[in-house]
Amino acid sequence: MGVNSKTSEAWWKKEDWLTVWIGSIIIALGCVAGLTGWFDFSALKFGTWGVGESDTATLAALGQQFAQVAFWRKTLVTILVLGLLFTAGVKVQGGEVKKYIPAFLGLFVLALVVRLISAEFTLNRYLEWAFWALIVGLLISNTVGVPQWLKPAVKTEFYIKTGLVIMGFSVLFSNIAKFGLYGLGIAWIVTPVVIIFMWWFGTRVLKMDNKPLVITLASATSVCGTSAAIATGAASNCKKTDLTMAVSVSIIFTVIMMVFEPVIIKALNMSPIMGGALIGGTVDSTGAVAVAGSVLGGEAEKAAVLVKMIQNILIGFIAFFVAVFFATRVDNSGVNKVGANEIWKRFPKFIIGFFIASLVASFIFQPVFGGDSVSAINKVLDQYKNWAFVLAFTSIGLDTNFKEIAKQMQGGKVLWLYLIGQVFNILLTMFAVWFLLSGVLFPIPTLS
Repeated sequence: MGVNSKTSEAWWKKEDWLTVWIGSIIIALGCVAGLTGWFDFSALKFGTWGVGESDTATLAALGQQFAQVAFWRKTLVTILVLGLLFTAGVKVQGGEVKKYIPAFLGLFVLALVVRLISAEFTLNRYLEWAFWALIVGLLISNTVGVPQWLKPAVKTEFYIKTGLVIMGFSVLFSNIAKFGLYGLGIAWIVTPVVIIFMWWFGTRVLKMDNKPLVITLASATSVCGTSAAIATGAASNCKKTDLTMAVSVSIIFTVIMMVFEPVIIKALNMSPIMGGALIGGTVDSTGAVAVAGSVLGGEAEKAAVLVKMIQNILIGFIAFFVAVFFATRVDNSGVNKVGANEIWKRFPKFIIGFFIASLVASFIFQPVFGGDSVSAINKVLDQYKNWAFVLAFTSIGLDTNFKEIAKQMQGGKVLWLYLIGQVFNILLTMFAVWFLLSGVLFPIPTLS
């Protein structure tokens, strides 16, 4: 995976480092715009629309968006910022800019379609944009085929890694303080245990040879679905088809769990804070966590989101340990001793950008400028992160066909790995939630 380069190539020109530079530039522009108000750096975001599902989500609402000057200005800003930065990255890597520019514009149009579809009222509530990005890409690649002129822009990892660097600014360590040891116990103890269990079950019991797929699916199941799969997939050097499979399975079951888990929690008569914490620790997507938690009430929603946000902090740590583990134990097979230089060579450098962004936001920006300012900045940055991810997942779909996905199922082993792993995750999280939040052993925290 990644961009092929000569060993003599300057380190700062390599893809991993370029994504750090691009992500850092976007973060810097977002911070300056958010703190000074000198310019509007907002990226395009479609407002919710629909066909009579609610009073506000209508086709007329969509038409009103297109009629606004701000809509087209934000569209232009988004194209220019991402287009210029990614094109510069391609140029630095020695790519053909003349071919990349029209290809990027074509890919961006597809991304616009994805964002439009995923903003529809019903689809926005139950299915993530990642699902529709995959579907749009897969439909093209498995029907008419990907046109030759579009292929130069199909750079999955380039967009994914940049999005993760930007995401780092929103991963605040202050979230730990809001839920204290309760959140840490639920999110930081259960998650590694589930990953280890799924790794053992996949490689030893199911005897799956595709180890990058096993670890990627394990991370998606135990942490936060899409984002964890992206980071771990890069750290383990998984194939695009592996990532597609892990994300697809995660998305499908996220929808199912989002709908049925609150129902089961109510039937078990769990308290709102316990039910919310269980949802936060087991439902993969942050957005789905909020929706499912809201079904149980405001307190449950807060508990669910806090647990998930604390869990999200683990993404970088998990990617780091996966990279070291695969370099020393899996890819190396224990034949030769792998030194620090080899581990550093294999380590995904964009994770450094993720950590630095998180640390700067948590320990510099938040104390100096306050939580409200950081939240305002992240509202802007989140859209750039989402656009980078949409470009990435559309690229995955364009680069994948159904025959390859069918082969990846390995006789149903992938499905069994997810199902057994998720059941184990739910049971272990339920025990942790009862142990910490039932009031039997520890005082029940108050979430205001």
